[in-house]
Amino acid sequence: MDNANGAAVRIAMTVGRRSDPASTTQSRLLSVMHEETGEYGEVDVELTEKQGQIHADLSVGANVATAHSLQANENLSNRGVQLFGSGFMVSAEEAAQLGLGKTAGLERHIRDYRNGRDLTDAPRGVKVIDAFGLSADQLRSEFPAVYQWLVERVKPERDANNRASRRDNWWLFGETNPKLRRQLAGLPRYIATVETAKHRTFQFLDASILPDNKLIAIATADNFHLGTLSSHLHAKWATANGSSIGMYIGDVVYVKSRCFETFPFPDEDTGLTPALRETIASLAEQIDAHRKRQQAAHPGLTLTGMYNVLAALKEGRALTAKEQTIHTQGLVAVLSSLHDELDAAVLAAYGLHEQINTDALLESLVQINARRAAEEAAGRIRWLRPSFQDPAQRSATSSNSSNTLLSNSEQSEQQIRRRQADLGLEIEEKPVSNAASAASTVSSAITQQPWPAELSAQILAVASVLASAPQALALASIEAHFKGRGAWKASLPRILETLAALGKAQREGDDSQPSWRSA
Repeated sequence: MDNANGAAVRIAMTVGRRSDPASTTQSRLLSVMHEETGEYGEVDVELTEKQGQIHADLSVGANVATAHSLQANENLSNRGVQLFGSGFMVSAEEAAQLGLGKTAGLERHIRDYRNGRDLTDAPRGVKVIDAFGLSADQLRSEFPAVYQWLVERVKPERDANNRASRRDNWWLFGETNPKLRRQLAGLPRYIATVETAKHRTFQFLDASILPDNKLIAIATADNFHLGTLSSHLHAKWATANGSSIGMYIGDVVYVKSRCFETFPFPDEDTGLTPALRETIASLAEQIDAHRKRQQAAHPGLTLTGMYNVLAALKEGRALTAKEQTIHTQGLVAVLSSLHDELDAAVLAAYGLHEQINTDALLESLVQINARRAAEEAAGRIRWLRPSFQDPAQRSATSSNSSNTLLSNSEQSEQQIRRRQADLGLEIEEKPVSNAASAASTVSSAITQQPWPAELSAQILAVASVLASAPQALALASIEAHFKGRGAWKASLPRILETLAALGKAQREGDDSQPSWRSA
């Protein structure tokens, strides 16, 4: 580092060699813990040393980099929506002026909104206009005041956006996140954590709250899951697997694919009993309720403040006057005892003792992860939310809800008609008497048709093709459903992006070979 001419350059070097299996020499890993600049620009660096095998991620100890993503945890965690326009946010007073509480159905489109600072610091109490599922014409017809608000406050900014889909769909969020919405559908609440925060905390949010993209939403209402995630055991796993955004250990991002999807939850194979499950669930509810109750009673009390004081108590450090106020308002000693009991219960659910060190704890979790991955390869999956994740259970639930057993072809036809009805398409009723007539009906639905002249008709026609298809279609397959002159094919990708933004289509595959299905 040379500050003589204003330059401050930091370099990083990694030097290594293949170890000799017969050697007993331990590798040494030196990590920077503290830096202090001296009077003449020299830098005093404080290092910490660990010995052992150095892994590919330059860590020593448990090789967490080898942890597998588990199917049991798939399709439950997601980042929130991304607005791309400050005009979507409104205060409670502005929402009332737009008709919230008076206009029927508007409560589905003006919702409470939370970002990271709302959870860790002082909540803003803002709401957001969420027109997901509405076309611009529908928005103007059903909620004209909201339409005008967005025209004036969002559209000018979006008109300058480089991405065509965001310019064309100016009344919708830049990232509407249909996948997250499907995950949360039907839940009364879900678990949320801030992607980057000083303290790794989890809490329940009501299903009516829309999360920002700086929150990781976990689509389960189970307080047992909240308790396990809220333990120091999971916090250590998240720290070891998270992405670093700075030099020091505290600068860690909660990356869902590495922190959540690889995490093996306790089960009977680790020592979880019904009594332990109930204890963990009960303590999780108590912690969540305690924090929210104290924050409601003291509006200036923040989650970060409470956990700063909790950390000071764990360290045995004397509290400052400000921290003593937080300690009193937050009843942090109560919070501390609840967390202690939760940590003990979660460790017991893994068959681990309370004095276990971090390396041994992580090594145990890596081993459980490997066992679970082997189980899943053999066909056993310990679903966290089986009614939503397990295809077999979803299929059974669907079958049980129907009083009539349908053949496969009839089920396919019924699903197609349901998707068409959801899109508001005109459907000619035709009796389906057997598999041949069902196949004929589907075949007729994909006969080539003239490419419509009007944009609205084009969107409806493409939506109809997707709704009629039993599987995802490549772009060329969609084009094959139409005939026309001119460069009409060039508009298809934009129309498909529009349908995806409206939640009517779902993109699959990579950018080089995408395919599309009805959402």
